[in-house]
Order: sequence, then structure tokens, then C-alpha cells
Amino acid sequence: MKYLRPEIKVIAVESTESACLAAAMEAGRRVTLPHVGIFADGVAVAQIGKHTWQVCKDHIDECITVTPDELCAAIKDIFDDTRSVAEPAGALGVAGMKKYVERTGIQGETLLAIESGANMNFDRLRYVSEMAEVGEGREVIMAATIPEKPGSFQTFCNILGKRPITEFNYRYGRDEEAQIYVGVKVPEGGKDDLLVELGGKGYPVVDLSEDEISKYHIRHMVGGHAPESVTDEILFRFEFPERPGALLTFLKKLGKRWNISMFHYRNHGAANGRVLVGLQVPHGEKTALKGYLEELAYPYWDESENPAYQLFLK
Repeated sequence: MKYLRPEIKVIAVESTESACLAAAMEAGRRVTLPHVGIFADGVAVAQIGKHTWQVCKDHIDECITVTPDELCAAIKDIFDDTRSVAEPAGALGVAGMKKYVERTGIQGETLLAIESGANMNFDRLRYVSEMAEVGEGREVIMAATIPEKPGSFQTFCNILGKRPITEFNYRYGRDEEAQIYVGVKVPEGGKDDLLVELGGKGYPVVDLSEDEISKYHIRHMVGGHAPESVTDEILFRFEFPERPGALLTFLKKLGKRWNISMFHYRNHGAANGRVLVGLQVPHGEKTALKGYLEELAYPYWDESENPAYQLFLK
């Protein structure tokens, strides 16, 4: 294509979880990623191939990266248009094209995305359907504070108007105010308008649409804060390859040294299992914990300061 029509732009698309070409283009050489996510397992490689790099470095105009949520939205788009179900790696081209159009505002040109692959298992479809609206920007997940008194929820819903509520979680916590976890469908690009409107009506709102533990854990756990007896709690998010017996293997590796004060796992049908764990760790043992987690050899993130955790569970 470049030989015959040099003016044609060729744009690579990668998952943010395995963007080895983007990293190589930035560094000017092949690099190895320290961690690779496998939601888009067809492109889940830590280093771009030697021969592939020789071609790409001279002929690729740019590299766009897309999130798993954006891939889910692209899978939905392809299904809506063609009634075919693409695997995540097969939907990369469509996801990248959407992002390119949104960024550039390009009009009057011909854009082509290559779709390939149908290696989609049925269980993973549940995860895709849950995340597609978030990836499209058509669902807002948020925490809102409302007065703890009769009629408050109705007043809040009146402000939402005809916007469909996709999720609502609440548990009595304090006498003065209530913390609610809400999912709302909005038109594409309508998230900011909703957040501004709620803020203007005096409702403190925290946008959790991009927060990992909100999307995968908190929405299934809202039910009250920890009792005062739960002290020295540290919150971690882990990922491990999803295969038979994986959760049991994870628990065995986690060991029995520190008390588990909170735990959530749900099979999303994805390639990675996601676990949220609260551990009671005395201050003097935090260094030992860090060393232990490194030995555990699973990707992990300290979520102790996460706003959703602070609002709903701590």
C-alpha cells in the first residue's frame, strides 16, 4: 500500500495492556514490556517480533492504543452492524478507528478497519456486554451523596429525568447523609453534562466510570462500612490467569500470615481473574508484606486510597 499510494496512512492499533509496538516506536527500538494483560489474547505479546518491527518502524504512521472497555464497545458495534461476534483482538481495528475519528474529527475520507478472529468463549460475552456501555461513554458509574431522609432518592431520580438507571446500590450508614452507588445511561458525550447538572443541584458526585475496583468489585459489594474492630486494613487488587483451580491456587499462595478482612472474586469470563482483598497488616509488618507480594508474582495494585473504597467499604 505504501509503495503504490504513499499518501495512505497506515495506523497500528494495540491494546493498552500489551502495547509493545507503541513502546518500541517511542524508544526507537524493540523493548520488552514488564507486564502483559491477556484480555485481547490474540495480541498479548511482551515484545514485537524482529521482522514485524523492521516493517512497522518504516511504514506505520502512528500507533493508537485502546482500553479493554473500548474493545468491548467495538465488539458491540461490530455485532450491531454485522451480527458477527469478534474476539477482542479482532475488534482492535474498529476500536482504533473510532478513537482516531473522535480525536481528529476527520470527514469525507475512506477509513478501513480489518476485522479478524472469532475466538470468543460464551462466558466472556457477559463481561463484554457489561463493559460495552462504559467503553462507549454511554454509562456513567458514580458515587453520589444525598440527604438521609424520606424522599431523597425520589428527588435525586427527578434530576436524572428520563435517563435510564442501570444500577443502584445503597445501605444505611449514617443519620445525616447517604452514600449511593449509581449507574446511569447517557447519550454519547453526555457524561459531563450529567455530572455538572448534579453538582449544580448541590449533590457531591465522584465519577467512578474508569475506576477498576468500582467496575469489577464495588458494584457487587456495597453493603456497609467495616466495623471499628477492623483495624490496619490495606486493600489490594490482584490479577491472575483464569483457569480451573486458579482461585484456590491464589488463596494458597496468599498464605495465612495476615488476616483477610475483605474478599471479592467474581468470574467475568475473561482471561484474567480479578480479586479484591483487604488484609489486616500492623504498621511494623508493611515492609515484610511488600516483599511477600513480590514473591507472590501476581500483578497487584495497592488500592487503600481508592475513592470508591473510602466511600463505601472502609
